[in-house]
Amino acid sequence: MHKIELSYALTTETGERGIRNPLIGLLQAVRQEGSISGAARLLGQSYRHVWGELRRWEAELGRGLIVWDKGQPARLTPFGEKLLWAERQAQARLAPQIEALHADLERAFAVVFDDRTQVLTLWASHDDGIAALRDHTAVQGLHLDIRFVGSVDAIAALNEGRCTLASFHTPPSPAEGTLAQRIYQPLLRPGLHKIIGFARRRQGLLVAAGNPQDVRDLADVAQRGLRFVNRPLGSGTRLLAEQLLLDAGLRAGQITGWDRIEPSHAAVAEAVASGTADAGLAIESAAHGRALGFVPLLAEDYFLVCLKSTLEESPVRALRAALADPAWQARLATLPGYAPARSGEVLSLSAQLPWWHFGRRRGTDAGSGTS
Repeated sequence: MHKIELSYALTTETGERGIRNPLIGLLQAVRQEGSISGAARLLGQSYRHVWGELRRWEAELGRGLIVWDKGQPARLTPFGEKLLWAERQAQARLAPQIEALHADLERAFAVVFDDRTQVLTLWASHDDGIAALRDHTAVQGLHLDIRFVGSVDAIAALNEGRCTLASFHTPPSPAEGTLAQRIYQPLLRPGLHKIIGFARRRQGLLVAAGNPQDVRDLADVAQRGLRFVNRPLGSGTRLLAEQLLLDAGLRAGQITGWDRIEPSHAAVAEAVASGTADAGLAIESAAHGRALGFVPLLAEDYFLVCLKSTLEESPVRALRAALADPAWQARLATLPGYAPARSGEVLSLSAQLPWWHFGRRRGTDAGSGTS
């Protein structure tokens, strides 16, 4: 049994946030280029070094990694292919935890290297836009200490004082009686919470490239017996999937794989890309990252939320200014499926989530301006 060791590096440059191993990089380069010399050029290393490292790793692991046929393109052995697949799967599944490790380490060192750095603790539903925002604000002296969790857990953490800011996402103006109301209304209170606009993003079904099964919705997934991959309970995307199920008049038992869980959009994409699932609900950027087909189902609003008492604190004000920055909004718009949506604006909770009817109880519309 081979053991795993983790390490980290201090750098002034923005780079990959995953935990990387040099062997995986070598195998990916050989697979992409089809030759040792091509892999060496891609990696900026010498042919002799790449050849020697591959041989060393084969001896270390006791298994062949490359088919070394003279005069033939270099290709990975079945073991080499399985190694790449296992690494991709692990990276996708562990992405939220890896992000949390990065956040903990960066927070610790941020205040050491610059005592002017502001730190803002954010528990957020896993989102590519939030990850990009962290990089954008870091150069402005605002460190986002991000913990990726489901939307329900994020708001609960905010209410328990474990973070300053949380995030959640819903369809625009979700109607009364929906699951969104049932779950979020007890957690949010006009007058106590303030929501801040962030983005509008597209959610849909991730399918194989070209959508060979001609999937259009969850009903097609159920009727054709396709293998589905779901998100965990407590995540906003799971809540959306359950609402779509209700809207289609379906039961969970009618969808093969409804109880199969993956922890992030990237992990759902990896399951579909690897062929172990036929469809899964996720954001468009996840499909783009693995060259998958994407069947758009709806646009949703992604909000940030804080307590009213913290809205004017310096880190929150700095974040609102960063969100309103045209440079940030232009960057967000480059992400597949994303668009700015009143980014940085303080919005009325009762206007965005029209479930409260203060006028019916008090004779006046007290919801405006209180949330």
